[in-house]
Amino acid sequence: MRREDFVFTVGYQGDTAIVDGHARSRYGRLSTRQLAEQGLLKPALSSALYSQIAEELEEVVRLFNERSGTDPVSIEQLKRVLGVFEVPKNINKVKVI
Repeated sequence: MRREDFVFTVGYQGDTAIVDGHARSRYGRLSTRQLAEQGLLKPALSSALYSQIAEELEEVVRLFNERSGTDPVSIEQLKRVLGVFEVPKNINKVKVI
């Protein structure tokens, strides 16, 4: 699965990722930091998970904590809040909606 597809996946159906095509075309070229700065925290977290760069994950959590106005959360808590845990390995198709 390409980064742009994973970042804008809205769900899965079997081995198919369902991707928000409008968001992908509009924001797909933004970096993890740029996504987070624009308030697109779920795509930013997905981008950081895809890159597997610890600093990107930490940056997303830091920006989330700054903007949320709640008690600070950890990376694991943010994954649970946003519902993104890892890049699935069993995805063979992408459906753009």
